[in-house]
Amino acid sequence: MFSIYYSQNPWLVAVLLNTILLGVASIAPKKLLTPAGLFHGWLLGVIIWGTLGWQGYLVVLFYFLVGSGVTRIGMAQKEAEGIAEKRSGARGPENVWGSALAATLCALGVLLVPYLYPSSAPVIKSLLLLGYVASFCTKLSDTCASEVGKAYGKRTFLITTLEPVARGTEGAVSLEGTAAGVVGAVAIALVGWGVGLIDLVGVGLCVLAAFIATNLESVIGATLQSKFDWMTNEVVNIFNTLIGASVAILFALILH
Repeated sequence: MFSIYYSQNPWLVAVLLNTILLGVASIAPKKLLTPAGLFHGWLLGVIIWGTLGWQGYLVVLFYFLVGSGVTRIGMAQKEAEGIAEKRSGARGPENVWGSALAATLCALGVLLVPYLYPSSAPVIKSLLLLGYVASFCTKLSDTCASEVGKAYGKRTFLITTLEPVARGTEGAVSLEGTAAGVVGAVAIALVGWGVGLIDLVGVGLCVLAAFIATNLESVIGATLQSKFDWMTNEVVNIFNTLIGASVAILFALILH
């Protein structure tokens, strides 16, 4: 019966599944999302399941669970130093879309491409799936690099000048954080490969794109973020994930 519903009514399954998960999350003692964040997370989940099925959903779920866990590494120390994420890491709407807007655009593209470009749909779909996975590789890489660097970075440097700076400084990088970022990107890329969204070449492209985009995000943080009030961390995250998705797609086009 479930398989019939899934094949014929993926959007209905998406609504039912995410409503159940929203109810569980709302009564869970450890809050990973704010009340508003729960609704926006529900909306994101419905879109992703409706467009990409359980395969795409598993990727975003992996990002959310691992990213939330990494955010809590060394939380007491980071809070004491004033460099912890606000609300003890609970995600609000701005965090949901800052992390997932680029991926959502790719997922919606997969839905629309067969109607807009039927003759080229298979090729474009594969590129959009690559961009989808790459965007989450980029965001998880950024989260791992930032949170592990703030918790365990022994020496942190401003990416533009290599000048030693305090942990938590915008644009700061560390060896520990960079290594954690690469591990995070590899992990979620392998999830994308495991569920069949990308191939092994795509895994390499996603990891490379995430590395490039994460370092460019540090450059943006070091040079531009403090100059514009509208350039919040969430806006920078949108740029970051868009860069990651675009770089992966560009590399794939060059290779083929």
